[in-house]
Amino acid sequence: MEKLRSLNVVPALVESGSFQDLVNDGQTISLAPSPLDGSLGVFISPHATFIADTFVIFSALQNLLKTPERHSRSLIESDHDVNVVRKLAIDFVNFIKECWVHASRPVPRPDGPLQFSGDHYRSLYTCFSLFVVLFIPESGYEQAPVGDELMEWLNTHFIEPSTEEGDLLSGLDKPWEDETFWPYLTRAILRGLNKASIFFLDALSKHPSEDLTHLTETLIPLIESQPRLQDFNTERDFAQSTRRWKDKVKALRIDMERVPEGARWDDIENWWERLSDIVGILEGRPEVLKRVCNELGGDWKEVCVAWGIFVDPRLRRQDLVSRDLVSDILLDMPPDPTNLEDNINAALLGGNLSEALEFSLKLDPWLSAHFADFMAPLHLLETNEESDLSLRDFYILAYAEYLYSDPALWRITIDYMYSCSDIGKLRADTILTRVPLQLRQQGQATNPETIERIRSGDIIGVLKDINECCLQYNREGVRRTISARAFIEERNYGLAASYCTSAEDWSGLGHIIDYVLEDHIAEHAAAIAPIIQKLGLQSNVNGVFYYRLIFVTRYARLQELLYRKELSDAASDLITIIQDDIAPASWWAVILCDSVHLLEYEHRLLFSSSQASLLLRKLEEISLKVSQGAGSEYLGVLSRMVEGKDQKEALKRLQLVRLALARQLADQTRVYQRSYHTKPILNLFG
Repeated sequence: MEKLRSLNVVPALVESGSFQDLVNDGQTISLAPSPLDGSLGVFISPHATFIADTFVIFSALQNLLKTPERHSRSLIESDHDVNVVRKLAIDFVNFIKECWVHASRPVPRPDGPLQFSGDHYRSLYTCFSLFVVLFIPESGYEQAPVGDELMEWLNTHFIEPSTEEGDLLSGLDKPWEDETFWPYLTRAILRGLNKASIFFLDALSKHPSEDLTHLTETLIPLIESQPRLQDFNTERDFAQSTRRWKDKVKALRIDMERVPEGARWDDIENWWERLSDIVGILEGRPEVLKRVCNELGGDWKEVCVAWGIFVDPRLRRQDLVSRDLVSDILLDMPPDPTNLEDNINAALLGGNLSEALEFSLKLDPWLSAHFADFMAPLHLLETNEESDLSLRDFYILAYAEYLYSDPALWRITIDYMYSCSDIGKLRADTILTRVPLQLRQQGQATNPETIERIRSGDIIGVLKDINECCLQYNREGVRRTISARAFIEERNYGLAASYCTSAEDWSGLGHIIDYVLEDHIAEHAAAIAPIIQKLGLQSNVNGVFYYRLIFVTRYARLQELLYRKELSDAASDLITIIQDDIAPASWWAVILCDSVHLLEYEHRLLFSSSQASLLLRKLEEISLKVSQGAGSEYLGVLSRMVEGKDQKEALKRLQLVRLALARQLADQTRVYQRSYHTKPILNLFG
């Protein structure tokens, strides 16, 4: 078969032609089987340290939600619980910030580049901070105006104007002559940066225009006295103060209109229009705000946030959605379609949480999972009664699948899965059963004391970790199945089968039977024989496994009878095995080969003519199946037993069976002298 030179992944990890970017960033690609359906997943390897540390916060939230009182009342109705959830969310924000700072430091990294850049963590920091501001406010502030909080978020994560611009302008004798002066001053006022705004307004006291100097003397106190919600005890007081402040801004506008047209210019530009834009913002004129933000190179974020400061200072969180404020702004100033962070923030501000989760999943599965984990107990997610998988569980499991690309993170992976409904729990069960037990070092046998400690319940190492997981999440059936694996590795098939039976792990029991069939059946079958009586009383046992188990014990007894030379009983057991049709098809040829010694017994005939005919029909069936191309299915076991280990040698063994049967039938003909034995003899060699 031609080797694959490439593998197409759907959906793509990166856009076409961008794979080298992963290499340059030091990213690692990992592959893992899905616990859902066994399909292969290809991932950018998870950032392990970040995952492990944030998992602690995730666990704290799960522990809060698992307390008994959560079942009797809604989480959001308790101020105490909301504050606890808020604290945990802020813990996430602070930790992401630390990762961003660490990843952004230009320091030597002897272990190679970090898996994710500082910019990636900055995006997580920005998005999670906005989520907390919008959806997990401090208790008692749910209905409070949100403008100041949003402005603080904007100034923290999207710094404008730059410090470098301010430093440059502050060193000029006549800063208004620089082309960046008015844009800088306008943006400083727009962002609520009062110190910088007042500094440069005060610099205009040296401007040659007396009108401008007079107006700035009025404007400076207005900037200094703009009402802020945190400065008032009640929202009513804040609203009244805001109205009085707005009246003063209107008075300033009247003064501006009195400036003659010819006096509105200096040697550089029309200062009156620049100042008019600033006053228009303070007045809360939407059209001025949008135009100025656009001219300054701002985007929809700046307009939305400034709206809650100047246009509608009493703007509440729910107003962003109910008044279609964000959606209307986005029609004129849409987010950058190539920037996932920008789209996540737009969806959050617009209250479109489903869309926010979709974009978050593309940015980082960690983000979408932990967004959804907070949204669910706060009743922010839509429910679908027709689906067995909630939206929260969908994103948690998507993240867990991503984690599973690193097998070393199996413990964290299953904790996320076990926090979900039955679908997630079953996937976690699958992962647990695949964790390597590591009972022995490579190339070394297990210490006898180790297996004895396991047998007595004193389990150690990885098996101990798995056992603790099963006990923590009440997965007793899984624990027994995995314990059975430990005994399988030590070829203690009796205890392994006992564990599988008690866990009703019929697939596992089938594997144990296969091991016994492959590994000296006569030696180990006796160990699992007592289980047959137990299984016979259970109605839910899969028939395939039950009859395979019966075959193992029957065949082991046949070998024992042959060894003790109790040939008459051996012949009877061999015929019973074939008549009851309990042997797997791959063992038919082996059983027929075992009959040769019995067919060639010289002292008396051990098979009746009908029994010999039964053996012949089974032999003909095997020959027919092999001629039809099913040789591996019917001769696989025998081929592994014979010298040369191939089908050609196995067929030679079956030819010996045919010869032995021919002699048997010939002897029966001579003894009984009955004509109806002639036909099978004539057709024996075809």
